[in-house]
Amino acid sequence: MQTVERQLAVAGAAVVGVAFGMARFTFGLTLPALRHDPSLSATGLSDPLLGLIAGGTFAGFLVGILGAPLLAARRGPRAPTTVGGVCGALGALLVTVAGSPGVLAAGAVLAGSAAGWVWAPYSDLAAALARPAVRPGLVSAISTGTSGGLVLTGVVAILAGEQWRVVWATVALGSVAAAALNLVWVPAVAPRIGRGAHPLPWAALATPALFAVVYQAAVALGFTYAADVARTAGLSADARPVLFVIIGVVGLTGLWTGALTRRLGPTRVAAGCLAVLGVSLALFALAGRSPVLVLVAAAVFAAVYLIGAAVLAVWTGVVAPDDPGRALSVAMVIGAVGAIVSPVVVGSLLPSLGLPALLDVGAVLSALVGVALALVPRRTR
Repeated sequence: MQTVERQLAVAGAAVVGVAFGMARFTFGLTLPALRHDPSLSATGLSDPLLGLIAGGTFAGFLVGILGAPLLAARRGPRAPTTVGGVCGALGALLVTVAGSPGVLAAGAVLAGSAAGWVWAPYSDLAAALARPAVRPGLVSAISTGTSGGLVLTGVVAILAGEQWRVVWATVALGSVAAAALNLVWVPAVAPRIGRGAHPLPWAALATPALFAVVYQAAVALGFTYAADVARTAGLSADARPVLFVIIGVVGLTGLWTGALTRRLGPTRVAAGCLAVLGVSLALFALAGRSPVLVLVAAAVFAAVYLIGAAVLAVWTGVVAPDDPGRALSVAMVIGAVGAIVSPVVVGSLLPSLGLPALLDVGAVLSALVGVALALVPRRTR
C-alpha cells in the first residue's frame, strides 16, 4: 500500500473500531450491571426498558446513517467521520455520569449513532484516495478495526469488574483519540459534484439490503444478550467480558473478506455469514446451561460477524462503483430496521417466552435467509 492508503487503513480502522467495537456494543456488555445498579434506579431496570434502550442505540445508528451522506455532500466524506467521533465521545460521557434511566438512554443512543456516521464515508474515502486494486482489502481492513475495539472494551471491563462507568469512560477517551488521529492522517476530500448523476441500481441493491436487515437483527441480538447468557451460564462478572475479547480476536477473520469475495462472490459469502450467525444464536440459546458452550457460541458468532460487516461494504461497492458510499448507506438504512426492531421485540417478549426461545427464533430466521441467498441464481449475483 502507498502511504496515504496505509494511513487511511489505520485511521479508519481506529475510528470504526471505537464507533462499532466500543460505542455501539458496550451497552450489551454492561447490561447485567446496569440492570441492578441502585444509582440508576432503586427498583432496577426492567427487561422491556433495557430492550427499548438497546433498540434506541440502533435507532441512533440509523440517524447517523441518514445524516452521513447529507453532511458528506456538503463537507466531503471525512466530515461525518469527525461527527461520529464527537457523538461517541459525548454519548459515552453522558452514560458515564448518568444518574437516571433517562440520561443513560440519551447517552447510549448518542453513542450508538457514532457507528452510523462513520461507516459508509470510508467507502467514498477509499474510492477517492486508494487505487482500485487495493480497495476491497482496504475496506475490509477498516471494517475489521471493530475487532480492536471489542478486545479493548473486553480487557477494560475485565480490569474494571463491576465498575461499568469505567468502561464507558474508556469509550469516551477512545472516541476522542481516534477522531484526532483521523483528522491528522486522512486528507480532506472535496464533496463530489453531481452526486445524483449516477442513479443507484435499485434492483441490484435489493439483495444486499435483505442481507443487511437479517444480519443487523442477528448481530443486535448477539451483542445485546451475550453477557446475559453468560451470567445465566454461571460466568462471573469478571469473566463475562472475555466474550467480547473472543469476538474481537476471532473477528480478525474479517481481514480475509476481500479474498473471500474475489473467490466466491459477495452473495455466497453473505449467505454463509447468515447461516453461521444462525448457528451461533442457536448455541447462545443452549449456552445458559454451560460456560464452555457460551465461549463456543461467542467464537462461532465472531467467525462471521466482521466478515458480514465487511462484505456489505465490498458488495455495495461492486454493485454501485460510481457511488459506493451512498449505496452502502441505503443498504445500512434498510438494515438498521432489523437492528432496531429485534432487541425491542425480544425485550418485550422476554418475560413471557424466555430468552432461549427467542434466540432460537432468530437463529432459524437467519439460517433460512442464508439458505435463500445461497440459492440466488448466479447470473443475478
